[in-house]
Amino acid sequence: MKTDLESTLRQNSGRRLLFLGRESLFTHQEAERFLKTYDMDLTTDPEEKGIVGVVEHHRLNPVEEDISYRFYDRKVPLFKLEEFERLMSEQIKEDELLMVLKLGDDQERLLRLIDNTHISDALFLKLLGMYRWSEDTEEDSNEDRGVVMATLRRFLNYKTNEEDLLYSALTLKRLAVETEDPRLLYTLLGFPNFRFMQKGKQWITLREVVATSAYIDRETIRKLLRFRDEKIMFFLAANRSVPREILEELSEKNIESIDEALASNISIGDTLFAKLLSKGGSIRDILLHYQPVDRKRYGMIEKETLTSGILSLLGANELLAPELIPHLADSDRKGLLRSLAANSAVPAELLDSFYNRKDIDLTLPLSGNKTTPISLLEAIYRDHEAVPDIQLALAANTSTPEAILRALFDLDRYEINERLAANESVPLELLNILKIDTRLRNALTGNKTFTDSITRDLGL
Repeated sequence: MKTDLESTLRQNSGRRLLFLGRESLFTHQEAERFLKTYDMDLTTDPEEKGIVGVVEHHRLNPVEEDISYRFYDRKVPLFKLEEFERLMSEQIKEDELLMVLKLGDDQERLLRLIDNTHISDALFLKLLGMYRWSEDTEEDSNEDRGVVMATLRRFLNYKTNEEDLLYSALTLKRLAVETEDPRLLYTLLGFPNFRFMQKGKQWITLREVVATSAYIDRETIRKLLRFRDEKIMFFLAANRSVPREILEELSEKNIESIDEALASNISIGDTLFAKLLSKGGSIRDILLHYQPVDRKRYGMIEKETLTSGILSLLGANELLAPELIPHLADSDRKGLLRSLAANSAVPAELLDSFYNRKDIDLTLPLSGNKTTPISLLEAIYRDHEAVPDIQLALAANTSTPEAILRALFDLDRYEINERLAANESVPLELLNILKIDTRLRNALTGNKTFTDSITRDLGL
């Protein structure tokens, strides 16, 4: 008999609901209080009179199953416990609930609510903020582990075959990286400051991961700053989403690592650019290599001592303003020109002009530049096909025409093959031949063309 649960409750004032099986997200006392709002009673005794519906746990013992069949035969409506819990959850008065939890400090009830998938994300995050984490930072408790799992299950995008991810606190790093929800990022700062191992055997903490997110808001940033942790400030200084006035506050720390992070952050303004430029050394070098540079900023740079090394860094900057590049290309400084010849931001006509200078010191970086026109790469190979360094640069360049890649493959030299193995433009048939050489395994592992073919073959 198909009957809507809420309709049953509204239409049967003074009657009873029979509960079969154990309680789950709500206790019987909480369910009783809920039913009182409909002027109904809860019972666990199937012999009581006035039973107009049965709420069943998904697991029943044989005796309970027999009772369920009896009521079914009598055409009494049967409801899943999950359906009842969903209705209870939808009618929660959030402010009242939070006040009761705060005053009563009922962690057991709090944990049951955190496990409740029917409540809103907003309420869930508020509940997380009220949870008291175990003081033992070396080993998490069962309750802590359950809270982490509930958080991951609710917010992490994962496939069915990735269910095991929910059992590891390490997955919190992935959640912090992937989420676009500022409120969740703020709430994660209340979690234990888990540490995660990265490639290169470098450790990063949960708070530091949050500090790298493009979706943190001002409230989260301010909370991060209150930890007074230099590494957190370093990651904030490198974060392009951090407001400019906070970046300027960080520069007042006068800490070299933070200044270096600021120098790599393209969100800094001209005022902070000038301030960092005056500090010289590694801070200036990072600034010149990574910051957008227009004529105004180039005017600031010109006031410094323009050594060959500084100009080389500037020439490699892929954020040079288009109107500034021709001006730099008119220079006779070899280091600057070599950097420009390898720079993907330099327009094709200027790259052609570099090659027309017939200078091998410029031809080599041109042969490795992904934006060098195909016709120019063909000319370079035609004119310098026997030059080892040119061969290596062309073998690594994803813009090199297939005919040249095949010709380089035919040379069968390990140094060339190593670069071909890492080149995503090399035909798969050649990569499959190269895989026979076990020395090329690392290069092939990083080649998306090769790894994608393996994924397809495995049907993943």
